[in-house]
Amino acid sequence: MDKTDSQLQQDILAELRWDPKINAAHIGVEVSKGVVTLSGHVDSFVEKWNAEQAVKRVPGVKILAVELDVMLPNDNKRSDTEIALAVSNALKHNIYRLDQFVKAKVEGAIVTLTGEAQWQYQVDAATNAIRYLAGVVGINNRVLLKPSISVSAVKKDIDDAIQRRARNDMKNIQVEIKGNEVLLSGKVEDWSERNLAIDAAWGVVGVQKVSDQMTIR
Repeated sequence: MDKTDSQLQQDILAELRWDPKINAAHIGVEVSKGVVTLSGHVDSFVEKWNAEQAVKRVPGVKILAVELDVMLPNDNKRSDTEIALAVSNALKHNIYRLDQFVKAKVEGAIVTLTGEAQWQYQVDAATNAIRYLAGVVGINNRVLLKPSISVSAVKKDIDDAIQRRARNDMKNIQVEIKGNEVLLSGKVEDWSERNLAIDAAWGVVGVQKVSDQMTIR
């Protein structure tokens, strides 16, 4: 049975209040036909990210729009120069040696990452490396994936990965290949299954883009 917008709103508010990493007092939640909008403000970029993750844990969320402002307390504010130095150190002193292929620019406390990586996990690691840095209010990850092999066998690799890792029957997911782009469509039960399919697609060498056209039942 589908939740009403009111029920979904109450579940999201409860999840936000339950998570100790989030101060839900300044976060507003609006729901319309399963489309959730977060508004208000938070004290850090990582709190904004945590709020997004909390909402995605709640069954029934179809689309999430985040309109949260990051309003840093005075003792957490840093100059762009200070942030740039911290970002440089984070990329350098990382197990993946991200500084070898990722460049960063800081403007208005927003960090923009550029460069080319071989794997999607390296792209994600670049964001993870700087998410918790003091003073950061936003991250634009524009690191691109460079192809390393032909993607002629990508569809079978993705199909195998999905079936290997699936908790339930996920045969309703369709996989289509267009060059180096993977298109995922079909219906999934929840965000967990959706993320599983997306992760499986990104796990194939040569994939440069994953288009998510899946819908939640």
